[in-house]
Amino acid sequence: MIRSRLLGSGSALPKRCVSNAELAAQVDTSDEWIVERTGIRQRYIAGDDETTSSLATAAAKAAIADAGIEAGSIDLIVLATATPDNTFPATATKVQHALGCNGGIAFDVAAVCSGFLYALSTADSMLRTGMAKRALVIGAETFSRILDWEDRTTCVLFGDGAGAIVLEASEAGEGADSPGILTSKLHADGAQHDLLYVDGGPSTTQTVGHLRMKGREVFRHAVVNLAEVLKETIEDVGITADQIDWVVPHQANKRILDATAKKMGIAPERVVVTVDQHANTSAASVPLALDTARKDGRINPGDLILLEAMGGGFTWGASLIRL
Repeated sequence: MIRSRLLGSGSALPKRCVSNAELAAQVDTSDEWIVERTGIRQRYIAGDDETTSSLATAAAKAAIADAGIEAGSIDLIVLATATPDNTFPATATKVQHALGCNGGIAFDVAAVCSGFLYALSTADSMLRTGMAKRALVIGAETFSRILDWEDRTTCVLFGDGAGAIVLEASEAGEGADSPGILTSKLHADGAQHDLLYVDGGPSTTQTVGHLRMKGREVFRHAVVNLAEVLKETIEDVGITADQIDWVVPHQANKRILDATAKKMGIAPERVVVTVDQHANTSAASVPLALDTARKDGRINPGDLILLEAMGGGFTWGASLIRL
């Protein structure tokens, strides 16, 4: 059988790191308030010369180098973002051109914080059906561009960054012990639109708009939805939670990570947490956390990894990967 196997990963962050203390000098908040409620201690904010495409390109180049391949061998790029450089064309096409692999498939996916899971599943399907042989799956955001910096309940939560992985279609044996993407489960519920959204857009206000969120309601839905999709994912493969080596979750809030792990019976030490370093980078958070944990030696070849995320829409999903 054909599976999509992970060859390499990479990430990129803006040059400017903003601590809670620095933010507290501009917004009515404090380091103690932010850490207690979210676990966030700092975030990276893009400068005028940094864009979603520039961060995505840097992360992609790092992933390609980690995979030990040539950029020209990439024939599929799926880029997840809620903050594209332009309304169109797709930011993925700018990355493709910057990498010098023009002529293949390149497009964006919009599923906000779940975007990387949606992009991953899409690329996996295209690799398994033979539409492409090697894929770049990228999550990249400049969320600072759509924040209301006078709303302390939201502006302290987010940051900018990018993460990328290289996938290759390869022959694999059946069962959970063979490397590659084992399964992915995706969901959406448009009835929850008003709990997390941006109040602008080309077709409505003709403006970019700002992020709006009802945090308490989002928290409640996140814990329930993520626990359910994690259960659905591991049952589909026929394993139990204690067989998972690492959970790499969307880095929205430390309390959501803790509550979801507890509901699933997963030990906290098996959950990759980077929200303290990067804050919520939306579609970039899962690949950014994955690359961080691979590079610092926590995640190693052969490990069974569970990725999960939930974002505006609502959208949510999970993927199980044997490295």
